[in-house]
Amino acid sequence: MISVGDIFEGTVTGIMAFGAFVEFGEKQTGLVHISEVASDYVENINDHIKKGDKVKVKVIKIDNNGKISLSIKRVDPPKKERMKKERVKNVGSIRPDDFDWTKKSDTDLSFEDKLSKFKQISDENMQAVRRSAEGKRSGGYSRKGNY
Repeated sequence: MISVGDIFEGTVTGIMAFGAFVEFGEKQTGLVHISEVASDYVENINDHIKKGDKVKVKVIKIDNNGKISLSIKRVDPPKKERMKKERVKNVGSIRPDDFDWTKKSDTDLSFEDKLSKFKQISDENMQAVRRSAEGKRSGGYSRKGNY
């Protein structure tokens, strides 16, 4: 018996502009809507998945007609998203010495890639600080107008 919250490994059997059909479990088929493919905006689903791909899916809804809605992005929140939430909480707390520059990752990033990643995170932090400062500066009062 399939229920909401179950996670399965399935195979993409069809791609449409609005989503992908995935066969999983005991010959069950469900739809992964384009908004449930990735945590960031998906303009073209073919850039993310292809017919025949093996994917992990999470059952997010089963309607009265037995149609199954699935999600790929909800299976395991991406590390990038978890880091982003943590960064928002700790704005300005990331420093160059917070990175382990010698650590080998699965993708084995080059120094340039690591530097680029650090720069991106730093830029995002600075944008958050600027937005926060701009909001505090305006204070809701305007100098324009009659006194």
